[in-house]
Amino acid sequence: MPRPAPAYDEPDGLLRRTGMTPVELGLVRRLPLLANLEPARLADLLADAQVREAGRGTVLFLQGDPADRFYVVLDGWVRLYRETPDGAEITIALFTRGESFAEAAMLASGRFPVCAQVAEPARLLTVPASSFLGALAADKRLCLNMMASMARRLQGFVRQIEALSHRSTVQRLATFLVKLGEGKSSPVTLALPLDKTLVAARLGMQPETLSRAFAKLRRLGVETAGSEVRIADLEALRSLAESEDS
Repeated sequence: MPRPAPAYDEPDGLLRRTGMTPVELGLVRRLPLLANLEPARLADLLADAQVREAGRGTVLFLQGDPADRFYVVLDGWVRLYRETPDGAEITIALFTRGESFAEAAMLASGRFPVCAQVAEPARLLTVPASSFLGALAADKRLCLNMMASMARRLQGFVRQIEALSHRSTVQRLATFLVKLGEGKSSPVTLALPLDKTLVAARLGMQPETLSRAFAKLRRLGVETAGSEVRIADLEALRSLAESEDS
């Protein structure tokens, strides 16, 4: 008798169709939105997904465009921003490897409430809304995952507000640098993944405040040269980041 076809697309087939690597598929599986889903359901959800590479400055969507897709950042950085009536741009959020964005817009007004632009060269998994929303309507677990993902996103914003209120600018910068140097040994030289204006926006401060924070970290052996940061002692920096003193 002929061997029956598999009930779902095997991982290798999913990788071929989407263009993801095994490591990137692992990132996607750890997203709160897609966590704990059976392989068959995950394959259904990503049936029409595709990896896209985008250069710095690429506009992914504009405020008011139809929210017909969402994204997972596999590498690089993406900035969400709004334009003011006088033409200025206000950075709303920055997303990096292993984070998703724009999924809530599909369920709300159906229009993107912000603009999205690639801040640093990125690999993105683009997930069309049509197949995803169809699967959402048919799967209670996916609905619960979506709700949990939105709740975690809200909690993240609350933590950011708390950090802005209770953590000093120096501690916020130290935390950012420690995360950037995760898995590395001291001394280490790191390349900032964003220009300093966007690093400042990520940390909720003005560029001149960021410069002052870097200056204060010199006592811990942190030196900057353009986009490079040399850290003499990551553990000392971590101690400062985790300190309760503000």
